[in-house]
Amino acid sequence: MMKMTAKPTYAPERAYIDRIGNFLSDYSSLAIRSGSTCARLEKNVRRMAAAWGVEVEMAIMPRHVHISVTESGGESKTFIAGIGGSVISYDIITRLSRLSWEVADDGWDVERAAKALHGIARTPHAGKWWVLLAVSCANGAFCRLFGGDMTAVGVVFAATMCGYYLKQVMLSRKIDVRVVFITCAFVSSVLACADGLFSLGSTPGIAIATSVLYLVPGIPLLNSFSDMIDRHYICFFSRMTDAGVLTCCLSIGLCAGMWVMNVGMF
Repeated sequence: MMKMTAKPTYAPERAYIDRIGNFLSDYSSLAIRSGSTCARLEKNVRRMAAAWGVEVEMAIMPRHVHISVTESGGESKTFIAGIGGSVISYDIITRLSRLSWEVADDGWDVERAAKALHGIARTPHAGKWWVLLAVSCANGAFCRLFGGDMTAVGVVFAATMCGYYLKQVMLSRKIDVRVVFITCAFVSSVLACADGLFSLGSTPGIAIATSVLYLVPGIPLLNSFSDMIDRHYICFFSRMTDAGVLTCCLSIGLCAGMWVMNVGMF
């Protein structure tokens, strides 16, 4: 007589937890990679989990996100997702927040949310040439804001355009970001030194000082303070350390450029 083995009664619930856990893991990884703060990610994830009738516990690490999903019957599973390289995109962060509200307010199921997440992950980034022009104009505006004359503004605009284009090329070739910061700061500072060496304007010092401002890691710094306030101390130290290292690389490139061009720092 053949012995029949009954299927576990919790199989559907386990599959349900798997779908939710995989979705929330992918969601969290994309959010952190795009520049979201830990506090914002936690609110979005808990909002969707509540809509689907599960409880979640999160541990956000510098390189991984750990999510434990618990179903009402007591079944619990833990999911781990790698974060990967950071590509800041406020557009993606906004879309992810909107997705969490659509799940909570409009009753989206996991499958529909997963399809939407897949589309968000494929959101094209802003055009390379448009970003290059916008960053160059913004850095030129910083020069003017700090008291630079129009000649210095033009020099900073050109120095920023060359340096940022070099940054785009080097990052596209997967070169270490620390090397990228040193090299770009060096190139921009060397070009900005032309303002003083050739007596092009009356504010050469401001031109040199503002030529590398486009490299300042402002978003990691702001996110690190947000993480500190929300008591995510591991992410706070990680992001603050990354920002400090990049700032040191920026300073090394700037000092090297001024030394090569024989421009005194004091």
